[in-house]
Amino acid sequence: MYKLLLSWRYLKTRFIALASIVSVTLGVATLIVVNSVMSGFISEMQDRLHGILSDVEIASPGLGEISWPELHVREIERIVGDDLLAVTYVVRVPALMNFQFRGRQWTQQIMLMGVDEQTFGQVTDFNPYLLNSNKRSAINFQLEEQGYDERIGECGWDYRRKKEENSQRIEELIGSSMNAQPIAKTDAQPLDSQTTGPPQGSVTFAPLPMAAPTHQDTVQSPGQQPTEDTMPMGFSAFDPHADLREHVSPEEMFNPSRDQHTGIVLGIAIASRQFMNPEGEREELFMVRPGDDIQITLPTSGPTPSPITENCTIVDFYSSNMHEYDSTFAFMSLRKLQEIRRMIDPVTGSSTVSSIQVKLKDGADLNAVRDKLIAFFPPHQYPYVIQTWQDTQRPLLSAVNMEVTILNILLFLIIAVAGFGILATFFMIVVEKTKDIGILKALGAPSHGVMSIFLSYGVSLGTVGTGVGIVLGLLFVYFINDIAGAIQWATGREIFDPTIYYFSQIPTVVSPLMVVLVALGAIAIAVLASVLPALRAARLHPVEALRYE
Repeated sequence: MYKLLLSWRYLKTRFIALASIVSVTLGVATLIVVNSVMSGFISEMQDRLHGILSDVEIASPGLGEISWPELHVREIERIVGDDLLAVTYVVRVPALMNFQFRGRQWTQQIMLMGVDEQTFGQVTDFNPYLLNSNKRSAINFQLEEQGYDERIGECGWDYRRKKEENSQRIEELIGSSMNAQPIAKTDAQPLDSQTTGPPQGSVTFAPLPMAAPTHQDTVQSPGQQPTEDTMPMGFSAFDPHADLREHVSPEEMFNPSRDQHTGIVLGIAIASRQFMNPEGEREELFMVRPGDDIQITLPTSGPTPSPITENCTIVDFYSSNMHEYDSTFAFMSLRKLQEIRRMIDPVTGSSTVSSIQVKLKDGADLNAVRDKLIAFFPPHQYPYVIQTWQDTQRPLLSAVNMEVTILNILLFLIIAVAGFGILATFFMIVVEKTKDIGILKALGAPSHGVMSIFLSYGVSLGTVGTGVGIVLGLLFVYFINDIAGAIQWATGREIFDPTIYYFSQIPTVVSPLMVVLVALGAIAIAVLASVLPALRAARLHPVEALRYE
């Protein structure tokens, strides 16, 4: 009993014990905060990476193509067996996106992916990242009337119709202003009523039309030869064979207020820019939005690729909160992209793809499935790249894991420094209390009893410091985003910039095992630091200890 009483007395009365406790507390809290943030970062990053990547992918490198993909899928189903959950096809091609914003042309490089509407959502977590609520249940590339996120603002069909009405009004105003302008006279040679031709040395031009020629339907009886009166106005002067061609009615012509081009889903960072306003608040500017038209330029497939341009209508945004994906990827219907790139054989109707993506059941061994596929499609016969999603992102994941390991080693040294402080403190206590130790041993206290006093003291320092450190660390982790916001408000500088990092806020994951290991490690360091002073105190001879002073 006397051992616990002495340990508690030393713990209460000595200021240096408080310093040791603070050192242990800071070390434990720092380790918990750093490990929680890094674990959250790794977990979120893996979820986002895996969300757009399938479990296993069979891809043709570069702009290569996989012919007869249906036959490949049959072999994949046979090889994988019961572990197979879903399969989808993907066409991946780099492209250039061109659009207008405030009267200027903007060009941006993107990675265009053709996906199958029926199976792509089964293989990847693509659907939850779409901003339109109607498209999360089933992917489609049609512009919606409603269901878009409020952060985008006005968009969809209402926005497209209003934009077309404004364009027509502007054209009408320009046309009326041009008709109202008087004909300018040159001062080089005056004109009078006697003039029958143009001035000497001048050039005259035919007046430009105020609007494009319009198509007028005319009734023509069978067998009647077309005349100037029965021919469509505006076409006979340019096309002598206009009567032999199929005439398109105004209802069949493309009308932006009711028709759309090829639907495309853009990563939200492609279409938006984030900036800080003068008040220090983050704002988001959308350069294009669902309902706007853009142009996509991409290479065709085959032995002689050539650039081809396709008009597209933005139908939705993709927001995974990973800037690398949101600023690069754009999605289009698989069949439409195959038609644009001429990846469909006009004779046989067979198509080619860039990759085949496989989704496995939970618990399946990804590496084993990958090895089976590589054995069936050997590299010297099939120029495919077969890898899991972890293989695809291995450099990034390895770098992050190495960073976590190094940080844990460096931060654990903080607790080690606290342990050396405890060691120095205990040696000072042994020197100061040499006479008291001699009295205890003279009264019959055994050596192991004296030793246990200092060991109990070390355990007490480690336990108190570790307990307080765990509480502080968990509280800091829980309010870490609020703390970051307060620091940003106080300093005027952004702590966590989502345009640089992968996520919109600081992610955290608290692992109970990590907390237990940190706590045990801190207590172990405190106990080990008290071993040497305890041994020295236990070895003191009572007579020498009493004669010390």
